[in-house]
Amino acid sequence: MVKREDVSQDTVELLKECDAGCKMAIDSMEQISKYVSDDKLKTIIQKYNGAHIKMEEDIHRMLNNIGEEDKEPNPIAKASSWIQSEVKMMMNCDAKQAAHLLTDGCNMGIKSLCEYKNAYKAADEKSVAMCEKLCDLETKMTYDLQPFL
Repeated sequence: MVKREDVSQDTVELLKECDAGCKMAIDSMEQISKYVSDDKLKTIIQKYNGAHIKMEEDIHRMLNNIGEEDKEPNPIAKASSWIQSEVKMMMNCDAKQAAHLLTDGCNMGIKSLCEYKNAYKAADEKSVAMCEKLCDLETKMTYDLQPFL
């Protein structure tokens, strides 16, 4: 375990934001996948959900190694996202709608992660690399969702 005093607060905050972002993405994918009947889209969602779960576990381990707790997503943002997705999927539960919602979520995630990476400039290389890896995952997901838009 790394001594807490050897870790910058920026490192802690960046990892916590990455953790919360992964959790938000996992929740959204699991929520939306219940409405998806297209097998190809379902496979894509499962692939990226699994990748996000793995990444969240890695981030959680990094936080534990520095004696920090993980972070839950903002409850208001989480509730708002859940309600919006439920309403939109109930009104129109086709693959295009699911891909739109997931793409919007990825784009919001990328934007937030980039803002956090820029705000926490003193974060260590490993936490910055994890943030960039998460951004890359979100970017790849948006690319794989394009045929469904």
